[in-house]
Amino acid sequence: MDQALFTANNVWMLVATVLVFVMHLGFSALEAGFVRRKNTVNILFKNAMIIAIGLLTYFICGFNLMYPGMNEGGFFGFAGFGASMPIDNLAAYAEGNFAVYADGGYTYWTDFIFQAMFAATAATIVSGAVAERIKLEAFLLFSTIFVAISYPITGMWKWGAGWLDAAGFYDFAGSTLVHAVGGSAALAAVIILGPRLGKYQSNGSIKPIPGHSMPLAAIGVFLLWFGWYGFNGGSVLSADPVGVSLVFVTTSLAAAAGAVAAFITSYSLFKSHDLSMVLNGILGGLVGITAGADVMTPMNAIIIGGIAGVIIPFSVVFFDRIKIDDPVGATSVHLACGIWGTLAVGIFGSKAGLEQLWIQFYGALAVCLFSFAFAFGLMYLLKITIGIRVSEEQEHKGLDVAEHDMNAYTDVAGDKTSYQLSVK
Repeated sequence: MDQALFTANNVWMLVATVLVFVMHLGFSALEAGFVRRKNTVNILFKNAMIIAIGLLTYFICGFNLMYPGMNEGGFFGFAGFGASMPIDNLAAYAEGNFAVYADGGYTYWTDFIFQAMFAATAATIVSGAVAERIKLEAFLLFSTIFVAISYPITGMWKWGAGWLDAAGFYDFAGSTLVHAVGGSAALAAVIILGPRLGKYQSNGSIKPIPGHSMPLAAIGVFLLWFGWYGFNGGSVLSADPVGVSLVFVTTSLAAAAGAVAAFITSYSLFKSHDLSMVLNGILGGLVGITAGADVMTPMNAIIIGGIAGVIIPFSVVFFDRIKIDDPVGATSVHLACGIWGTLAVGIFGSKAGLEQLWIQFYGALAVCLFSFAFAFGLMYLLKITIGIRVSEEQEHKGLDVAEHDMNAYTDVAGDKTSYQLSVK
């Protein structure tokens, strides 16, 4: 490969890696805005730890579990502990064979760090769904094991040349393999954990528990949209100008259509201009287009994003009615829209067809069932051993004080804690 082309590909992949990293800032801001102020430090602490845990576990075993380099067409493969470059590849690189580390023409280490940024996202999705009532230690243990084992196994099924890849399953950047995986785990965790105190009343009514900062939530969504250009654009796996620019367009149009569709649908249902629905509509459109961003026309992207935006309000209402308490709407955005985006590959774009739709259906089903079962079993094991839920007193007080002994905010005089303010 020409060295200039290799360098261009490698630089773009590293820029995309930085953009995906920014998504973790977006998740942090979004989740912090959607929880009550007395739990702000807790949600930020979890997001800071998730990226650290994700990088370390992905280096230790996740990368070689997800990309084993063996057992093609299989269900499981493992290339050993620690991401490390074979000696013969080092020698080849020294002789000028720049593409030796990855088919797309970038280094092995670029491949690792780009994929590692994806790894923690699944646990971040779970973080928002279980907010305001889960024990910190239980969540960190859950995240470590889930990111180290479950996420790489299902990722290997497609991206590591496993059985779904052999079957023809298509998921360009992770509508199922990242987002629906995280959404499935979030659903399992919330079922085991239960709703927040006071959310569902004895008379059957549902009590809204609004977040404390819509500006922070909106900033988080825009940061996520910004980072998605790396998430999807980097998944081209090269600096190909046509491929990257098309993905930028389809990603942008799907997000825009998701916002508009969620606005119209939520207003029709609730007769109010609900910002949280529009914000989640943007994210739903982004999640929906992620599976097929490179094989869709711009009009396809608008339709896919628009349908995702319609899904959001109905899904949020559905989960609330079955008493699944998800403070940030993670199950609606990542699970419902992730499955929709995966199915859309068989309905729209260059891969559309009944056979492809069937493959997309059973592929998404298999990944979601595995992720749900793994997360459910893991969370249940934690529940019966160390416990997963804080006490009622701690939940009322807020996890910032109960688990961190600090506050995110003070008032102007500086003499009142966020807990004192929140219980007024």
